Amino acid sequence: MATKKKTTAPAPPSCSVCQGSGEVSHTVHVGRNRRAVGQQAGLCLNCLGTGEAPTD
Repeated sequence: MATKKKTTAPAPPSCSVCQGSGEVSHTVHVGRNRRAVGQQAGLCLNCLGTGEAPTD
C-alpha cells in the first residue's frame, strides 16, 4: 500500500510593521508640555492584529 505525500501550504509572510506580533508600542504623553512617560502596547493598524502581511 502506497502512502500519500503530505503537502503543506507555505507560511504567509509576516507583517513588516509589527514583525508578526500583531502589536506595536506607542509613546504615552502627559501634561501641558506633553512629556513622554512611557510606552503602551496597541493594535497594529497595518495587519489589524493578525501578524500576517496584508494582501492587495
